[in-house]
Amino acid sequence: MPEIFIPFWGEPALLFEAVESVRAQTDPDWRLTVVDDCYPDDSVGAWFEALADERVTYLRNETNLGITDNYRRCLELASDEWLVFLGCDDVLRPAYVATVRAAIASAPAGVDIVQPGVEVIDETSTRVDPLVDRVKRRLFAPRLTGPRVLAGEELAVSLLRGNWTYWPSLAFRTEAVRRHDFLDGMPLVQDLALMVDMALGGSRMLVLPDVVFAYRRHSASASSATVDDGGRFEGERAYFRIAAERCAAHGWARAARAARVHAASRLYAASRLPQAVTGRSWGATRTLGRHAFGR
Repeated sequence: MPEIFIPFWGEPALLFEAVESVRAQTDPDWRLTVVDDCYPDDSVGAWFEALADERVTYLRNETNLGITDNYRRCLELASDEWLVFLGCDDVLRPAYVATVRAAIASAPAGVDIVQPGVEVIDETSTRVDPLVDRVKRRLFAPRLTGPRVLAGEELAVSLLRGNWTYWPSLAFRTEAVRRHDFLDGMPLVQDLALMVDMALGGSRMLVLPDVVFAYRRHSASASSATVDDGGRFEGERAYFRIAAERCAAHGWARAARAARVHAASRLYAASRLPQAVTGRSWGATRTLGRHAFGR
């Protein structure tokens, strides 16, 4: 069964919606663990105590670990062969577990990551199709006529050109993730970094067309909050240098070039420039411009 973890720090109402989406699965063969990263009051714990569902475990960290270390904490707790790092504001569609379990059962050897189909929702859980997701889908995601396996340099190039995956929707083989580590100091690209490292280590990804996951995109997210001041892109520039070095050392010249060019990241930065200029945010303008057009 897939073991689902929710590393939580955010809005309790959205967390509760995420939990209920797990409990509503058509396939009951799952376990859920919520790791509360020291939310400031006891309301969340009280909700889980009242839930009284033996399939759901609630744990609270004694101190706030932060994004990366809370993912590490979830990985330490994992005891099943496969795991999911479900976002605390995202939603599983009812067939998610059934679809992922069937894909795992029939997956070719070496598949350590499963990416199901994803739709995007907003703060009100309404389905939306923002520009960033249209670009992901049309310019960077692989074309599918059915399930498709990506591996080796092909997988690394695809991810480094533009990370078209949706991290909270992914199912991972637990042992394959444990062979690597999350990068410290880069919480907003740790998903890309892990997947590139897994590709370098020989892992393969199975991509499914079945839309069974709802990814929430809203202005309060950690990634959105760092876009307008340009802070997100400083971290991305640092990571792409690391990725280029690792791919070059592995003999993957195309992947190293994709990391140096980082097309999607540059395009996204360029798309934010007009807003920074209009708002007279000159520091952000310089950061965005350097990322979009710099060498």
